[in-house]
Amino acid sequence: MTISKMLLGAASLGLLAGPALADTADKTIALSNNYAGNSWRQAMLQTWDEVGEQAVADGVIAAADAYTTSENQATEQAAQIQNMILQGYDAIAINAASPTALNGAVREACDAGVVVVSFDGIVTEPCAWRIAVDFVAMGEEQVDYLATRLPDGGNLLEIRGLAGVFVDDEISKGIHQGVAEHDQFEIVGSVHGDWAQDVAQKAVAGILPSLPEIAGVVTQGGDGYGAAQAFEAAGRPMPLIVLGNRQDELQWWADQNEANGYETLSLSIAPGVGSLALWVAQQVLDGEDVPKDLTVPFLRVTQDTLEEALATTPEGSVANVTYTLDDAKEVIAEAK
Repeated sequence: MTISKMLLGAASLGLLAGPALADTADKTIALSNNYAGNSWRQAMLQTWDEVGEQAVADGVIAAADAYTTSENQATEQAAQIQNMILQGYDAIAINAASPTALNGAVREACDAGVVVVSFDGIVTEPCAWRIAVDFVAMGEEQVDYLATRLPDGGNLLEIRGLAGVFVDDEISKGIHQGVAEHDQFEIVGSVHGDWAQDVAQKAVAGILPSLPEIAGVVTQGGDGYGAAQAFEAAGRPMPLIVLGNRQDELQWWADQNEANGYETLSLSIAPGVGSLALWVAQQVLDGEDVPKDLTVPFLRVTQDTLEEALATTPEGSVANVTYTLDDAKEVIAEAK
């Protein structure tokens, strides 16, 4: 997937669904989402709605309903999944609050004949399908990049995501593996930014007074701009901050580059992975042989692609890739 395949406007939605498939025309798919408090989740939900509505209009499926829990609690999401089973959905796509705590509810769904596809925040229950990027590699790449820019190393601040979520654990694991490989760096502080710039800004502002000079900031997405605001407010030298493809981060980067030549790297899983989960669920319902584990590339923005990324990312949103049915078939074929 290239950056040129980013989120399309409503006028382009007719391209997002393939021809109607009679075998799934009466099938219903639900999205169980554990959190909606940042721009990535909002973009994911928007993409799901757009692709799902078009799939229903084209007669590919009968419904693609989205539900988000009010709190990021695995117990609440488990109850939500159980309710979806009772409502008779044929498939459930899950962005999970925990990789393990939902396994009981997922097992109940599978035992009831419901197809379960987890994505982004995946589950470990063997009956479910899983769609993710290599989050460990995403964390490692941040440190690899910093090593090319800061060969002498230095102190790092790590900004993590939502505590207890698979994605947070995996990216952090990759970051620490990268630091072990590039031992000229040391992580001297770590905070949870919950993948939200306002939370990250407060967390970074709270820890900065206790930290030595920071050479680089490793992140998980949605937190880079907040970190930059905290460093600026504290009057601290601006470190090299790895960003996470949010529009406000990319705009800040462009402004800084124009003002003083600031360059960095931005990378994240595309929120459109939710649309891939919808199509994977549809393919399983259609009787296709789909491997249980599917991997997609993370979306990377460099200095060379920054202008294009900004031009195609709506204000307040996230650089994105919307997956089509043909894209889903290609991902499935590559996994076999």
